[in-house]
Amino acid sequence: MERRQQTIIGILTVAIIAVLLVVGGVALYRSMAANRSATMDAPQSEQAARDALRKIKVKPSFADDQGGILLSKNGYGNKVDGVPTVGMYLEPLCPGCALVSRTLDPTIMSMLDAGQINLDLHFMTFQDYKSSDEYSTRAFNAAVTIVQRDPNPDHLLGYLMNIYREDFQPGELGEYRSVTDDQLKQQALNAGVDSATADAAFDGQYRYRTWLKAADDYTILRPELYAPGKNGFSTPTVTINDRRWQMDGNDLKGSFLTAIGLDENQVGDPAVTPKN
Repeated sequence: MERRQQTIIGILTVAIIAVLLVVGGVALYRSMAANRSATMDAPQSEQAARDALRKIKVKPSFADDQGGILLSKNGYGNKVDGVPTVGMYLEPLCPGCALVSRTLDPTIMSMLDAGQINLDLHFMTFQDYKSSDEYSTRAFNAAVTIVQRDPNPDHLLGYLMNIYREDFQPGELGEYRSVTDDQLKQQALNAGVDSATADAAFDGQYRYRTWLKAADDYTILRPELYAPGKNGFSTPTVTINDRRWQMDGNDLKGSFLTAIGLDENQVGDPAVTPKN
């Protein structure tokens, strides 16, 4: 009887994870209309959106022309040769993004520190409309500010892990409860960000808002990022060497390591290079 109960619990757990990934984290392009209705001149083609992103004047210095910020064991903008590059497209309010963070981030950090992967982060903010106070923009404008002012990527990654914690990430729409800048700021300080950088990240200037929105406009029009059978962009999206990784909700960590080309006991070993 006990074994049967454990089996049922296991099946339910797998089902819940799958639902979170397939439903909870999804925010397809068609839902963007509600968030961008005031932007009447939003670019309508992928190339126009990319050109518009390139023209933004106030942008993070480490950002590429696709809105990504590369980091590795060598710091921001310095790629480790001969290892895979993992792209992560994340949104602060996305439940599926939080699940991916909680499941994979410790493994990703170990691999980064060992020089086994590069990480290409894309900060999406298109679910602002699911909060009452532009939570996504505030949370990720701060992340970009941390990139600009703090040379230690571990502090950025720690901040991201903190805001995705189950006891911190707010709900969406009717479940959303306002998160203050001071609460977000504390998550940055807890991650090791110095007080001067944290103050700048939450000074209310939102210096990177225009760049973040232009990155949204471009990213959601990139068909290579769409899930199979879907006609729009969704989060979370993860790529490995620019190819979209099809997540396995039954075993996120195991399937990720298989896709990268590492056994679990090789994670964090600088002498072992991933096969993919």
